[in-house]
Amino acid sequence: MTHSADHFLAWLRDAHAMEVQAISQLRSQIGRIESYPDLKARLHQHLGETEEQERALKALLDRTPQGHSALKDITSRLSAAAQGVGTLFSAAEVVKASMAAYAFEHTEIATYRVLIAAADELGDQEARQVFEQILGQEIAMANWLERQIDTVTRLYLMRDERDLQARR
Repeated sequence: MTHSADHFLAWLRDAHAMEVQAISQLRSQIGRIESYPDLKARLHQHLGETEEQERALKALLDRTPQGHSALKDITSRLSAAAQGVGTLFSAAEVVKASMAAYAFEHTEIATYRVLIAAADELGDQEARQVFEQILGQEIAMANWLERQIDTVTRLYLMRDERDLQARR
């Protein structure tokens, strides 16, 4: 059981770092979007959810003797900042950001499915409930993004053809 608990704690730390990274990415994206109000509003809503998720994961980490790793949080912030800079000069920034967000949501979905299985195996019902709630939010966001990628792409192309602000 010790190895299972160690794996669970490592995965929980990774999930917390992932949510810290997501907060940074979302803030960056929200601050840059100008011509896509529906996308901006939904990202803003998901930012609030993500901040709650980060707090819930931190509370789970704080109940363990090992706590959370500040180094991983710092690494995640740097990684998120680098990703933001990577799309900064892209001609189709909003399209690429939508694609990246969709892929990131699926990484989060997989992460929470793993954590649910591990929490169940360890008999940690409190953690399982937290992970199931977060999983539902991540699935909802991924589904919304899936429905919006077509719209964002077409709107981008239309705005670009008319020489309107398209990339953001």
